Amino acid sequence: MAIISSATGQSAASLQDTQKGRTNVKTAQALAKMKALEKKSKRYNLPLGELAIFTQQLASLLTAGLPLVQCLEALQDQTEDQCFRIVIRDVRADISSGNSFSTAVKKFPNSFNSLFVSMVEAGEASGGLAEILMKVAGYFESTVKLTKKVKSAMTYPIAVIGLAIALVNVLLIFVIPVFAAMFADFGAKLPAPTQFLIDLSNFMKKWWWAIFIGAYGVYWGVSKFIATPNGRRQKDKFLVRAPIFGNLIHKIALSRFCRTYATLIRSGVPILRTLEIVSAASNKVQIEDACQEIAKHVSQGGQVSDVLAANAFFPPMMKHMVKAGEATGNVDGMMTKIADFYDVECEATVAALTSLIEPILIVFLGVVVGGIVMAMFLPIFQLGAVAGGLQ
Repeated sequence: MAIISSATGQSAASLQDTQKGRTNVKTAQALAKMKALEKKSKRYNLPLGELAIFTQQLASLLTAGLPLVQCLEALQDQTEDQCFRIVIRDVRADISSGNSFSTAVKKFPNSFNSLFVSMVEAGEASGGLAEILMKVAGYFESTVKLTKKVKSAMTYPIAVIGLAIALVNVLLIFVIPVFAAMFADFGAKLPAPTQFLIDLSNFMKKWWWAIFIGAYGVYWGVSKFIATPNGRRQKDKFLVRAPIFGNLIHKIALSRFCRTYATLIRSGVPILRTLEIVSAASNKVQIEDACQEIAKHVSQGGQVSDVLAANAFFPPMMKHMVKAGEATGNVDGMMTKIADFYDVECEATVAALTSLIEPILIVFLGVVVGGIVMAMFLPIFQLGAVAGGLQ
């Protein structure tokens, strides 16, 4: 009995040690995961859609009369994004230690953009944080809505073009060699389109890796060039002048410029600070240059409309409306109307492009794939001549 009791005691101790070891491993894994999330949260890029939801919910809670720290605690508990949850936790802790909301969010520039920070600063200065956050939430929501429409319009042509490229590669690498082997038995000269496709197929089968490296090299070179100031300038100029999509890109840039400017001015942000934020949010060198000129001109006592009138990037309608807003003291209202106008124009342009692109892509696919098929069947249609003049 003593031996059995001793063995049982040793088994129980061993089981406890095993469970304790598993607990320690799980604890260590949880700590490692938390450290990784905390490190990632410092540079976490929060999607604009998520920021819009956060801003809207925070404004609603503040309007209901809850203290800011309690609002952030509620938002921290309900968010499913673990990185953003840590960001909210750190912001809440910073506010609890005595810092302002704007100071706390400045520590996470990738999560809270400069527009959000400036609006929070304006809200703290005016005492109307909830109202201003409601305005910026509406701005974020309209921006996200427009972006989604543009992306949905671009998804179809990109998918079709990608499918066409994949299909052509399959035909060149796997199908055409079968026809080439069959035509080789004829011993006669093939039609020029057929011979070209066979040569192209042989080249791709032999040098596919060189094509891949070359394509990656071109992509890397273009990316490096675009990263330079001159390359970025050339890219933005090309995008605005590009066929089909250039007009849409131009209208989106104008809408973003007007709505950002109106939102900031209406919230009480100083005009020079407004121009800095508008320049950073535009992501277009044309607007950045214009904002620098406007800031210089305004600091010397000039008007915004004077710079817009001398800049070809801005259409005449926009220049006249801004000038009218300056005359009536309602520049932000005019800017909002211009932004609404261009939002409607963008939606109409997206709808028109969607209806136009579909038949163009169908014709494109028919020409590419049909051309390949016709070129490969051309020798069969001329079988007598290709086989040696049996006619």
